[in-house]
Amino acid sequence: MGSPCEIRIDGEGTGDAAQAVAHVVAEVDRLERRYSRFREDSDLSAINRVAAEGGRIEVDAETAGLLDYAEACYVESAGRFDVTSGVLRKAWRFGRDAGGLPEPKVIEALLARVGWRRLEWQRPWLVFPEPGLELDLGGIVKEYAADCAARVLSDAGIEHALVNLGGDVRAVGPRADGAPWRIGVRHPRRPDGLVATVSISEGALATSGDYERCIEVEGVRYGHVLDPRTGWPVRHLASVTVLAPLCVVAGSASTIALLSEQAGPSWLESMELPHLWIDVEGRMGGSLCALPRETG
Repeated sequence: MGSPCEIRIDGEGTGDAAQAVAHVVAEVDRLERRYSRFREDSDLSAINRVAAEGGRIEVDAETAGLLDYAEACYVESAGRFDVTSGVLRKAWRFGRDAGGLPEPKVIEALLARVGWRRLEWQRPWLVFPEPGLELDLGGIVKEYAADCAARVLSDAGIEHALVNLGGDVRAVGPRADGAPWRIGVRHPRRPDGLVATVSISEGALATSGDYERCIEVEGVRYGHVLDPRTGWPVRHLASVTVLAPLCVVAGSASTIALLSEQAGPSWLESMELPHLWIDVEGRMGGSLCALPRETG
């Protein structure tokens, strides 16, 4: 999944924990092999080969479910959450070798290849009427994998566990003594600091922010979360954390809020999901705002 992953199983009498963990690893690896854009033999790469040329491809039930969810996110976000926008990474480089900002004309050219409405999704057929499109399910699959991992653990009889896939967290019951799991929420500007600690016994917690991959140009920070309508990074919220029954919901909700800029906090309130937001000026709000803060 391109990030550190962790499975924690708590208590005694948990059945064959080692075997359960092996099944989880196999499940996450299966999803990585199916939906990684970095693997030429993945199902997603097969889809993108068709997308590049134009045409249509039939997908299976699992992929269809992910595409249904991608379309729902696109509609709910008014086009901000768009799985065709990954092509914009061709313009942006984040990290020490980033260089600088891309030329506006480069972004403009790529925007011609972005847009969920440019394709046709008619289950089980995915149709690309024009060439040059590309799908990137990275904003969904890691969170979906956390939910799948939790299901594998539950099916194995594990009742007290925590799955953490690169910061996308899913709880399988509380700790063995009944206490909740305590999850720290990182400060978006202080890598060693926490802004809150969230307690969960069931459900999921996910955070989206502008700090994991970013560049600074003339004192201005540009994060990796790009608005697919403009091709430029979002600039209002620095971090959004959401609690939800499913990790895929928590992850997409936090990303949609980040992409919604100034409207993000009110959108989160309308969704009635527990949340915490921090803007680039350090202001903080949301229903989780009163939680205890720690300083790493």
